Amino acid sequence: MKRAFFVLMLCASVAFPTQVRAEAAPRRSLLVTVLQAPQVLSSREEISGLIDFSKKAGITRLYVQVYRANQSWFPSKVADPAPYEACLKNVSEDPFALLIKKANAENIEVYAWLNLLSLSQNKEAPLLKKYGNSILTRNLKVKKRLEDYLIDEQYFLEPGDPRVRKELSAMVGELVSAYPALDGVLFDYIRYPDKNPRYGYTEANIKRFAKATGSVSIKETDPAWQEWKRSQVTELLKELAAKARSIRPGIRVATTGCAPYARAYYEAFQDWQSWLSRGLIDGVTAMTYSQDIAAFKRYVLDAKRRSADFAKVDIAVGAYNLTDSPQKFIREFEFCKEAGASSCVIFHYGSILKEPSISGFLTATAKQTK
Repeated sequence: MKRAFFVLMLCASVAFPTQVRAEAAPRRSLLVTVLQAPQVLSSREEISGLIDFSKKAGITRLYVQVYRANQSWFPSKVADPAPYEACLKNVSEDPFALLIKKANAENIEVYAWLNLLSLSQNKEAPLLKKYGNSILTRNLKVKKRLEDYLIDEQYFLEPGDPRVRKELSAMVGELVSAYPALDGVLFDYIRYPDKNPRYGYTEANIKRFAKATGSVSIKETDPAWQEWKRSQVTELLKELAAKARSIRPGIRVATTGCAPYARAYYEAFQDWQSWLSRGLIDGVTAMTYSQDIAAFKRYVLDAKRRSADFAKVDIAVGAYNLTDSPQKFIREFEFCKEAGASSCVIFHYGSILKEPSISGFLTATAKQTK
């Protein structure tokens, strides 16, 4: 393995001789998910390990997942705080606050990463218990049981539901109030499901659409219906961003964005290009995940074309599906730099720890980011 790693590093240095310039190097950011084992927030050792690795690998921004499937890793009344309470017991102080403190001491920014509209497969989600199935988005198929609402093996909240907006806004308020040193928030899963995009047909949403447009029937291909769904996602974003900024005027608000943009706009009803141009968000992380390098390059260049200021578009590199081919990770990471991106976001921490060739490449080239 060691010999293979050094060969890989030698090949990387030969293949990209002209790109190794400090002034051209993009920011390195890292997504840290709660799905890895052990979880980063579960102990002081794991928190310190993340900070130490980030320093060695030139990581200057961490996106730390603290909300997923209506569970929280911070004190919350909206979400199930059991994960937070378990970590708090192990660490003996608020683990996320400790991580922020340690990271900021090393000039590393921390964003709270929130999976907003997906409940994953959590049948015990507090929001489901409080409101029932009516809070979930749905298609027109008959629903007889909760499992009938699964979309891509997940339960999705309806972004147009006022109850969803109220609860998620309150949750964002809890988070931002609890961590005054937090640098930003990353709103993920702020979209409709895009696997067969025929969703949004809740009773309340249909009534609101009819009242707003006067339409007595809905066709999926109706531009007015499509724009309605798109506007529901945007209005949710506006409420959440306003909530965060009302508590912390200087906090930065970012979202993830489906790639390519056509997928985001027409399937997920997520208009991140407009969000950027209107100043609703400070940045977007384009989810340019692909094992196909040619496809990855197309996604990156599409994102660049869609942005008047490419510095506000971060490019995500999917290490999670490239651990078996680290040379592809290196090529995609280098193309992120070649394209002029200001930041390359690695997804995710747990994956690169499992592949020494990837973590080794990042630590060996960290000086290029300084």
